[in-house]
Amino acid sequence: MTEVGVGPHPEPWPDDDRLDPELLAEGDRRNVVDRYRYWRHEAIVADLDARRHPFHVAIENWEHDFNIGTVVRNANAFLAAEVHIVGRRRWNRRGAMVTDRYQHVRHHPEPEDLVAFAADGELPLIGIDNLPGSVPLEQTTLPEACILVFGQEGPGLSEPMRAAVSQVCSIAQFGSTRSINAGVASGIAMHHWIKAWVKQ
Repeated sequence: MTEVGVGPHPEPWPDDDRLDPELLAEGDRRNVVDRYRYWRHEAIVADLDARRHPFHVAIENWEHDFNIGTVVRNANAFLAAEVHIVGRRRWNRRGAMVTDRYQHVRHHPEPEDLVAFAADGELPLIGIDNLPGSVPLEQTTLPEACILVFGQEGPGLSEPMRAAVSQVCSIAQFGSTRSINAGVASGIAMHHWIKAWVKQ
């Protein structure tokens, strides 16, 4: 079996307070990019915080949606400001692949709590769902600062959330299924935001 990560760092060790002495001595087997090898967890989060993008992601969790872990993992990959979980506080973290340690996750008991947060931050709520009257995501420029909102598997956005969002964008599909799950949809929508606002 191939080992993940790197072994102990050769001595003498670099003089850098971002580095973790235990990881330097024993090796770093975490699922992190090479840039963060041997870094302390707090140092990684601080570095990410300095570079996070101004979009947020929210997902409803009324029936223990198993897509939430994937949404959190995608949010980490695309460096979202925060993930907001609306509804049940508990969620299955397995799909997040430990990225929830590096990604800010905030809980809101009800849709109106997310709406209040969005209003305080002047962040428009953009629903991502294949609803009547939705506009194609592919033809839309998402706001730079916003909250992308996803419903849970099956029912999609709840009625209170549909009433709260300022716009609903749909993702073009060409097969036989009615919808794609929130984990996949979140990755598509976040990458669409990246294409519009991040110049590499």
